[in-house]
Amino acid sequence: MNKLYKDDLLTIYTPTYNRAYCLTQLYESLVRQKRTNFQWLIIDDGSNDNTADLVLDWKSKSTFKIDYYKQMNEGKMAKLNFAHSIIDSELCVCIDSDDYLTDTAVDDILKEWETVKNFSDIGGMVGLDIFKDGSLVGTGFPSNTDRIKYRDFDKLNVKGDKKFVYKTSVLNKYPPYPSFSGEKFPAPGYLYRLIDVDYSLWIVNKPLCIVEYMDDGLSKNKYSQFRKSPNSFMYYRHERMRLSSSFAEKFRNAIHYVSSCLFANKGFFRNNDFKITTFFAVPIGILLNMYIKKTKKKGVV
Repeated sequence: MNKLYKDDLLTIYTPTYNRAYCLTQLYESLVRQKRTNFQWLIIDDGSNDNTADLVLDWKSKSTFKIDYYKQMNEGKMAKLNFAHSIIDSELCVCIDSDDYLTDTAVDDILKEWETVKNFSDIGGMVGLDIFKDGSLVGTGFPSNTDRIKYRDFDKLNVKGDKKFVYKTSVLNKYPPYPSFSGEKFPAPGYLYRLIDVDYSLWIVNKPLCIVEYMDDGLSKNKYSQFRKSPNSFMYYRHERMRLSSSFAEKFRNAIHYVSSCLFANKGFFRNNDFKITTFFAVPIGILLNMYIKKTKKKGVV
C-alpha cells in the first residue's frame, strides 16, 4: 500500500443534510461489517436537526473511526470536494445518507481490491445497488468482461445507479466539481467521466449498497435541478460534448446545452467549442426547455 495512506484501507464518506431520521440505518450497517479497517467520514451540509448528537453518541462506542465535519450549506458536490481533499485511505466510496451497505460490502470491496490493486489501468471498482426488497437497481454488468468505463454503460446496456469505489490517489489527479455562484452543482457523473479518459473500473458483480430514493434527494428532482442550476448544467453539458465517444451522444448533450442556455439567459454559441453541433440542436433544445418549464414531473434519474 502507498505509504501516503493510512492503515484503514477504505474511507466511507457521507454528505448529509437533515437526515438524522435515516442516517442510523447506515451506521448500523457499518456496525455489521466483518472488517473494521475502514473509517466513516460524515460531512454535514449545515443540518439543523440532531445529526451532531447522533454522531457524538456513535463515536463514543464505535469500533471503527468516525470523523464528523459540520459546514455551511453549499450542496452535495461542495461536500464531496471537501471529502476528496482530506481522505487519506487507499480507497474511498461515497454512500448517501439515505442508503446503507450490505453486510459483506467492506469485505467484498477489500477482497476484490487485493486482486486488482496493482493493475495500472484500473482506477477503482464498481458494484451493484439494490433496493430493500433485494431487487437490482437497473441491470447487472455484462458477463463477458471484467472491466468497464462509466461512459460505456449505455452502449453495454448497463442501467441504473451503481456503486463506485475509487482509488484515492486517482481521484486526487482530477479537478474538483466546479462551483457557480448561487447554484449547487448537481452532476456527480462529471468526475466519473474525467477519470474514464485514463482509467477503467473493475467490475464487482454483486450488491454493495442498499438504496432508497427519498423525495427530497437529487435523484428524484432532476427537472427542478435543470431550472435551479442552469449555469452548472451549461458547463456539464459542454464537458459532456467534449468527452463524447459518439456523435449521437454529443448531439444529445447539445440539446440539453441549448435548454440550459435558455434557463441561464445565455447565448448558445458564446464560449462554445461545438457551434455546428449546437446549431442543429437548437430547435429540439428549445422544445426541451419548454417541456421542462411546463412539466410537473420530478424527473427521476
